[in-house]
Amino acid sequence: MAQDDSNAPNGGISIFGKIKDKLIGKKQAEAAAGKHLTGRTDAGHKERLPPGQRLVEKWPVLDLGLQPNIPQDKWKLEVEGAVEAPLVWQWADFMAQPQFEDVSDIHCVTTWSLYDNKWAGVSAKHLLALVRPKPTATHVVFESHDGYTTNVPLASFDDDDVLIAHSWQGQPITTEHGGPVRIILPKLYFWKSAKWVRRIVFLEGDKPGYWEVRGYHNVGDPWTEQRYG
Repeated sequence: MAQDDSNAPNGGISIFGKIKDKLIGKKQAEAAAGKHLTGRTDAGHKERLPPGQRLVEKWPVLDLGLQPNIPQDKWKLEVEGAVEAPLVWQWADFMAQPQFEDVSDIHCVTTWSLYDNKWAGVSAKHLLALVRPKPTATHVVFESHDGYTTNVPLASFDDDDVLIAHSWQGQPITTEHGGPVRIILPKLYFWKSAKWVRRIVFLEGDKPGYWEVRGYHNVGDPWTEQRYG
């Protein structure tokens, strides 16, 4: 899913005035009209391909014309909010963490799915063990270098197949796909897997992100067709 925001945080790249308003309006209209919905909400996770999805063989590139290019020596990740031990990783710190590999499928709200993606990076479980979310933490918000934000319940981030990824199919994730580092949450529509991640904030309440306040579902489970809210 294209990722952007008109209010980039400090250190991000503001794209206010650069967003393709026509495309954003189209996406909002699709959400309002319930485009792509099949009405099937009973598939559960028994079927590999969620309702309304089509299988593709190549990873589509979706953006709004802005692809932040962040060199590894300039990249850092800040983790803060309702945690006992906030941290900041430079690239060397990130790569010094235990490395985690996983293979998963991805499902985009625009109806494509791509099977058998091999990811490498740092697992969400490892990060959670380091920062120790407070008992009051309920949600996580990801912030990207283009200003994009998206929210997930803490329980969705705290899963065995979730990671902060730097590699795909054995190669560094390219800029067009959100490199050098992006979030991977395979059980949710792919707009939740923020590209170009720069900051992870743990919250004591929910805070819908860019697409969530523009008509997209707050959770985004593909198997129950939570495309729109």
